[in-house]
Amino acid sequence: MALVKELIRTESDGSISFGDYTLTTKSKLEDYEHAGDMLKVKTFNEITRLEKNGMFLYESVPGTAVNNFTETESGIQFTVEGPEDAQITVGLEEDKDYKVFVAGAEVGTMKTNLGGKLSISVELAGCGDVKVEIKK
Repeated sequence: MALVKELIRTESDGSISFGDYTLTTKSKLEDYEHAGDMLKVKTFNEITRLEKNGMFLYESVPGTAVNNFTETESGIQFTVEGPEDAQITVGLEEDKDYKVFVAGAEVGTMKTNLGGKLSISVELAGCGDVKVEIKK
């Protein structure tokens, strides 16, 4: 998986890729139009954050590279890479149950909080890219 040197891009399948965990200073790109939405990405080695129409959508600590991020009515899926294990938080519907899959294995059902956030830990150190699926 490649880092996203342009900070965010639209893939041929309609998904988006974003984030560059190799940057030592904060970089951001605002007002990126994708599928009728306005996206904003902030990324560097300490954090990667994505907002859609001013609302929280994705955050990782430390920073990560995310490829083929797709958001549907039934959930979110993406592939993530980073130099070390990461805490990933995504914005979903509030107070709902979601099944979480990491690297093809179901890690359980989790409930979002009243703000719609769901947090998971993903082992990335030495793993290359890891697929994450969060399904309603």
